[in-house]
Amino acid sequence: MKDSLRTKMGRVGVLFGGRSGERTISLQSGKAVLDSLLRSGVQAEPWDPAEMPMESLIEFDRVFIVLHGRGGEDGCIQGALEWLGIPYTGSGVLASALGMNKARTKQVWMAQGLPTPAYRMLEEGFDAEALVRELGLPLMIKPIHEGSSLGMSKVDQAGQLINAWQQAYGCDRHVMAEQYIQGQEFTVPILGRSALPVIRLQTPHRFYDFEAKYQANDTQYIVPCGLAADQEQKLQELAIKAFHAVGAKGWGRIDVMQNQQGEFFLLEINTVPGMTDHSLVPMAARQAGIDFDALCLRILEETLS
Repeated sequence: MKDSLRTKMGRVGVLFGGRSGERTISLQSGKAVLDSLLRSGVQAEPWDPAEMPMESLIEFDRVFIVLHGRGGEDGCIQGALEWLGIPYTGSGVLASALGMNKARTKQVWMAQGLPTPAYRMLEEGFDAEALVRELGLPLMIKPIHEGSSLGMSKVDQAGQLINAWQQAYGCDRHVMAEQYIQGQEFTVPILGRSALPVIRLQTPHRFYDFEAKYQANDTQYIVPCGLAADQEQKLQELAIKAFHAVGAKGWGRIDVMQNQQGEFFLLEINTVPGMTDHSLVPMAARQAGIDFDALCLRILEETLS
């Protein structure tokens, strides 16, 4: 079995690391995927764009992308692989670029009638009082091209907006304010054409920030998520629509809030989700009876079609 898998897949590059603010998490995710593929008998090798020349990619028959953030999740590496003719995991150039841009993603969803919180882009010198009158409080301030909640903050008072904008601007020259949805947070992992079990997130932090995602021991991941069966199915169907709306494929994750009236609002899409011990796609896959090694193979097998 392992010999046939090795022959079918050929030489596989596992792309991780990179130069983005999510490098540390990508290194952890990539090592987990690399070790898994090796256990399964795949001829897998590490490849870090921060250390390897781009032309060395031509040595691989296919690649598993575990590069988080800019340069790896935004269509750049996907474009290079398209030009080289090398099959790769996950979404293509356009979907990756859209998914990495929170504002463009929301525009696509809004155009298709999918629910997402109201937002405004923030330029230097913006009118904080006018913004509050328009969107209300609290607000989430986000750099639109960052993942892992880098540079994000929750604002409860107009006087906090300038500092929050400066924090986000330090990560990205494009910053948005988004209406905060008070309620429960969910994430819906996608594998192939199906949604995996929904996970409910609970944290004592002000929101599900970088520390809550990767460092805290008090974040709770609840699966089964506690929704009634028909509500979970409704949420899964919404997530699949959101996934397909941006042209995503292979695997990914949709983050959602549910307000106190029970309505769902799409927050963002992650086209290269984490694969660490805190990560949500492997957690949902386990709930569906798919262990980590089987999950990695399922994702990699998408490159054969």
